Amino acid sequence: MPRLESVKFWADVPPPTSLSDLSRAELEALLVELFGKVGALEEVVVEQREEIARLKGMKGRPAIKPSGMDKGMEPAKPLIARLMAEPQTGFADEAAWLAHLERLGFTALDVTPNPVRVATEGALRGSVQSPRFLCHAVVLSDDAGQFNVGRHALCWIHAERLVHKLDTFIDKQRAAQARVRGLRRLTALLGISPLRGLIWNFYASLKVYRLNPTRRRCVALRARFDRIFLRRTGFVTLDRLLARLHANKGELLMVLERPEIPLHTNGSENDIRCHVTRRKVSAGTRSEIGRDCRDAFLGLAKTCDKLGIAVWDYLGSRLKVAGHALIAPLDHYVRAKIRPA
Repeated sequence: MPRLESVKFWADVPPPTSLSDLSRAELEALLVELFGKVGALEEVVVEQREEIARLKGMKGRPAIKPSGMDKGMEPAKPLIARLMAEPQTGFADEAAWLAHLERLGFTALDVTPNPVRVATEGALRGSVQSPRFLCHAVVLSDDAGQFNVGRHALCWIHAERLVHKLDTFIDKQRAAQARVRGLRRLTALLGISPLRGLIWNFYASLKVYRLNPTRRRCVALRARFDRIFLRRTGFVTLDRLLARLHANKGELLMVLERPEIPLHTNGSENDIRCHVTRRKVSAGTRSEIGRDCRDAFLGLAKTCDKLGIAVWDYLGSRLKVAGHALIAPLDHYVRAKIRPA
């Protein structure tokens, strides 16, 4: 029989004066009561885990708008209606566009969000959709809500990262995660035979498809996608995540319709990395002119790097510095690079 001081009780269960003084029947009654409390706590834990799994399996962000957004835009709604009814839809430059907004009364409103900015973003979006411009453009993103516009594709690296970062606690869960991700070393270590149709194998097949797209391969890859993401692994959280990714099938398989688009956003993230580094070092700019200068020169440096041109040579040529090589405007090299052979 354990000593009383070595036994711990829940706060709402008063300890007896002495366990040795309890009869067998009283001890059994106490154990039944404690087992009942433990069972109730286990049920609560199971319900909480199911709720966490449900929340993790939700597609996208909850449909909750920022507080005060609709209320702040109420005064601008009549102006937006007038803008939509205007027959003029083309403008020579930014000054002409801002003059148009000023005539309609946009600049006189002092509300948040800024009506001029909202109207300008909408106009830019409309120009992208214009038949004379990027009407067939595809926006590739990491599933951030602000990029879900027009024809939208999703990054496979970010999609797989959701599976990679999934918390696992037992060997069975780790095995299910390894099967789906296609980690052959881990599956061999755990004694699991690699399964067909795993994410990285499927990703490799998409890369091959981009080089030689055919209708037959397209149909086969769509069926294979369903086999991967409709499977049941026995790991509830992973199954919900796979179902969430399957709900994004059209965006993840946009490459089957448009083989020219990349499968990931690494290129865009590398392009913006120098901007983010500069922002961390300098903590931003003090004026709009400073921001425009920073963006322009960082953009020039990145474009020159992609074209294999030294940015100092380009600037020297533009400023007509003696001794520098003659370099044409960058759009000449960009057009030459994308022109079909």
